[in-house]
Amino acid sequence: MILIIYFLAFIVLLAVIFYFLGYDYLFNGISKTYLKGKTSASIDDGKFFTYNMIETKSPTPWEKAHEYNKTELPKNIVEDLTRSDTASFIVVKNGKLVHEQYWNGYHQSSQTNSFSMAKAVTVMLLGKAVEEGKIKSINDKFSDYFEEFAHREFAKNLTLKNLAQMESGLNWNEDYKNPFLPNAKAYYGRSLIKATFSRKFKGNPGERFEYQSGSTQLLGFVVRKAVGRPLASYLSEKFWIPMGMEHNATWSTDESGMEKTYCCIHSTARDFARLGQLFLNNGQAGGQQLLNPDFISQMRTPTEKSGEIYGMGFWINHDNPVKHYYFLGLQGQYIIMIPEYDMVIVRTGSYNNLPKNDRGRPDQVKFLVNETVKLF
Repeated sequence: MILIIYFLAFIVLLAVIFYFLGYDYLFNGISKTYLKGKTSASIDDGKFFTYNMIETKSPTPWEKAHEYNKTELPKNIVEDLTRSDTASFIVVKNGKLVHEQYWNGYHQSSQTNSFSMAKAVTVMLLGKAVEEGKIKSINDKFSDYFEEFAHREFAKNLTLKNLAQMESGLNWNEDYKNPFLPNAKAYYGRSLIKATFSRKFKGNPGERFEYQSGSTQLLGFVVRKAVGRPLASYLSEKFWIPMGMEHNATWSTDESGMEKTYCCIHSTARDFARLGQLFLNNGQAGGQQLLNPDFISQMRTPTEKSGEIYGMGFWINHDNPVKHYYFLGLQGQYIIMIPEYDMVIVRTGSYNNLPKNDRGRPDQVKFLVNETVKLF
């Protein structure tokens, strides 16, 4: 009995220490991972977080090509997809669904976590807000929207473009495994403002490329302030509804209702594919021009400081004989656009040991591109 009392006292003391050190979010993380039978964030954890709804109104099912699901995937692709714990694999060509396959109990209406694919969506919303005049320019300073940053070291000249291109100079370690670093605090914490606004800057904006979730979250705060409403609602009106998405989606939020704009749109593989098709069509969908083609061109133009591998929200591979660009999320969430073949490839799943040997880009993306264009 005495041992139990000492143990409980230790737990309480630990909780108090964590609270005063700012690590109280760890208990939330434990409840949403280890106590759910997981060891980290997962593609199915959307139901454990508060969220804002991304509504659709008039779903338009994908048109299926004549050869839909008539081509069996070869052994090398199947082995790669099964080994990497794939949930879905979809191929769209010439605007029509040609292949669709699911594993491990997932199906057409399964909604999974986009993880960092949401970064490109946040940049999309930036482009729309500029197009509508809610934001004057991507060259606006962050401090124009949050004045306190005008007095911070290195932050005075930070622009929205710097944030979109991952050249912010923010002091943010993009580590997904260490629970004491910023990503975990943003993911499991109560306040995204506290998780991001508390970070200092370590260099001048525009000097170097460094991929950081914190940069996209800061960008999200600006877009939300500029449009004056939840970003899920803005995404719904400007894209989800006019694109004819088949399902409502959700966007995880903190306790204040602010979307995790670096992450966490929970949607179906089919609807993720529509996002890819939107960019192949240079921003057109449903007979409307939903996003300015000039802005799209900026998104998919690789920057010099990234080593020509990143634009604004998109990862880019022009080194490969089959050129492509793509949305990329943790554990292997991909929406891949291949303009030369008018093709979109979507892969979702739980690839916890995702190899990234291709100049920081996942090897699997290049493999799927090269093998899929040969097949279809």
